[in-house]
Amino acid sequence: MDWSMQAAQHRIAANDGIVEPLTDRQRDVLEAVLELIVKGQRPLSMIAVARAASCSKETLYRWFGDRDGLLIATVRWQAAKVRGIDLPNGPINSEFLLAALTRFASDWLSVLTGPTSIALNRLAIAEAGSETLDLGAIVLRNGPVEMARRIAPLFVAGRASGLIAYPSESDAFSAFFGLVVGDLQIRMLLGDEAGGTFDIDRAAEQAARRFMTLFGS
Repeated sequence: MDWSMQAAQHRIAANDGIVEPLTDRQRDVLEAVLELIVKGQRPLSMIAVARAASCSKETLYRWFGDRDGLLIATVRWQAAKVRGIDLPNGPINSEFLLAALTRFASDWLSVLTGPTSIALNRLAIAEAGSETLDLGAIVLRNGPVEMARRIAPLFVAGRASGLIAYPSESDAFSAFFGLVVGDLQIRMLLGDEAGGTFDIDRAAEQAARRFMTLFGS
């Protein structure tokens, strides 16, 4: 099982450190939270979530601790939809590297351009710097920071196999991020409808090929 599938089977409690298996019912609750966010539910209260998910507030508190814990679990559940890289033992070839980069970019763009991520990022921006829960920081940790962590082993494998060369993993990821995401995310957050006609597969392959052109050794 790859990293993201493992991540999708876990929830992170409010202290951001306790990991427990997610049940099907808990996943249903997190999807209900995401649906509320897309619909613009304000405030996103435990009562509203309980009603939408057809469960009790007591159950939500038992599973997720509080609203903060519920939002943290929701953000991580959404981020887990970008699959990780299942690396083989030993060296990789250029075909594998290109295919893995393309698939990762495609998954990432599919999640980023969906209405759920757009609504979640807008909520995070609205709540950034909150004295209680800094949702912006949580989305940052489980967005770009988490994507960098997941793809780093592929960069390392590509370098170890003599396919690419770069100063550091952070440099490689910054370049990859720019090639994959560009200004698309900010445009969509501002209401641009480009995502509706955006060719994700073509953009993902172009980003992967350009990355290999930049860093190919």
